[in-house]
Amino acid sequence: MRSHQVGADPTDRDAGYGWEVALPPGDTSLAGVAMAGFRDRAAVGLDMQVLPQPAVIVVLGLGDDPLTVEDTDGRRALSGLVAAPSPGPARVRADHVECVELRLSPRAAYELLGVPPRELDGSVTGLDDLWGADVRRLRDRLTAAAGWRERLALMDGFLARRAERAPAMAPEVAAAWDHIVASRGRIRVDELAASFGWSRKRLWSRFSAQIGLTPKRAAMLVRFDHAARALSTGADATETALACGYADQAHLHRDVRAFAGCTPGALAGRVTSAG
Repeated sequence: MRSHQVGADPTDRDAGYGWEVALPPGDTSLAGVAMAGFRDRAAVGLDMQVLPQPAVIVVLGLGDDPLTVEDTDGRRALSGLVAAPSPGPARVRADHVECVELRLSPRAAYELLGVPPRELDGSVTGLDDLWGADVRRLRDRLTAAAGWRERLALMDGFLARRAERAPAMAPEVAAAWDHIVASRGRIRVDELAASFGWSRKRLWSRFSAQIGLTPKRAAMLVRFDHAARALSTGADATETALACGYADQAHLHRDVRAFAGCTPGALAGRVTSAG
């Protein structure tokens, strides 16, 4: 699946890649939620490494063919999945794909998923394991819907209802995440904690429980994400390292190895080919 921004046009037929991509006609009801529908209309199939990113990715399959996930838990056939921000080595394969994909900010994920985010880190989880009968009923409704516009509206309504009974993230934790994102991951944890009048230990504990990552790991992930996006455009590794706040190219190389298990050059190829 390729990455697309939510826009005004509800359907984008990407003939060059064989994917039909459906986008909501406007913003979703909830902040921090982006969604799109995908259909592999040319039967090109899917074979994609799951890369770390500062978001939780939810994929709800609608077709008859399952998504095959290969990770540290082995090989599993899933009708839907949830990928944590730092999911570990994982690949997703499928012969035919028709699905709704959600990109959730950590705050939206905390409110909507129904499990503590720390339980998801380092894994790709089956969506049915989290949402149970609710997601099975939703899948039936989405499959029976007249088209993508109706499907995405049903998905939006489902999330809005979950949000009504969702727990609220601590304002300090939400603000800490926003600071990390705004600084592109270049912020000291001590300074971040002091800005809320918290100790480093308290921030570390509350942030880890509600975001699913330590503040330091979250900052590293945000910085890595900016670097991966720059590399995908063909940017030089040395220039990318300096622009993204790494001490040098070797520092960038170590982080890319840690997050993606490959070199910066290999990562650029993977990001480009995946979208």
